[in-house]
Amino acid sequence: MGLEDFIHPTAIVSPDAKLGWGVKVGPYSVIEAGSSIGDGTKIEAFVRIKQGVTIGRNCHIFENATLGSIPQDHDFGGEVSYVRIEDDVVIRENVTVNRATGEGLETFVGSGTMIMEGCHLGHNVRIGEHCTVANKVGFSGHVEAGDYVVVGGLTGFHQFVKIGSYAMVGGLAKVTKDIPPYSMVDGHPARVYGLNVIGLRRRGFSQEQRTKIKNIYRLLYDRHMRRTEAVAAVESRYGGDEHGAVIVAFLKSLKRGLTPWMSRDGHRAGEAE
Repeated sequence: MGLEDFIHPTAIVSPDAKLGWGVKVGPYSVIEAGSSIGDGTKIEAFVRIKQGVTIGRNCHIFENATLGSIPQDHDFGGEVSYVRIEDDVVIRENVTVNRATGEGLETFVGSGTMIMEGCHLGHNVRIGEHCTVANKVGFSGHVEAGDYVVVGGLTGFHQFVKIGSYAMVGGLAKVTKDIPPYSMVDGHPARVYGLNVIGLRRRGFSQEQRTKIKNIYRLLYDRHMRRTEAVAAVESRYGGDEHGAVIVAFLKSLKRGLTPWMSRDGHRAGEAE
């Protein structure tokens, strides 16, 4: 079986692009020099894969996606930067993924992640493994998401926001502060409404583990303590616990401040600094 059986005759594939075994390229797609596509990946029609893009094995890129355009960033000066997409990633129609700003830096999507129709990943964005991102979500520059994050459609993220692993963000949310791991967030602006209980159950978290995580957040968002005091208390009491250590590490890496917790009476809780 020759290349003509995998590459549509209307597609344009640079001889300086690297294509693995069994890569399929659909009609009118363009694969530029300096890109690399892993074994078994399928590229549908009208896709543009630009220089500096590396795509892993068994990915599926749908119609009109554009991967590797230069950043929409005033600070970008033409430096060499990249997009890296790991194995088993699904990128649906009309998705745009920009290169990073900064020499040698990359925009990254982890393995097993699905990016649905119309999403935008700005420069230096990092999305973890096995995430699900619904239609028309916008990730501004330098946004980071951990593993197993779920994001509802039409949500917008401020630049430099961090999203902890196993968090779930509701559709149409406006996210301007960092979202803690294991939490469920919604609103405009976003607020934490509790744990992502269903998601944690699906990932095998026991009742005991979920209760411990809930207790950590009760301590962290205690309105009678300043935030620095609460973080110190969490580290002292739960720093040796597997999931407590994840939360403590996240708290120490905050860039935008912590998303407030919404109390049962509808008021914001735990915003003391």
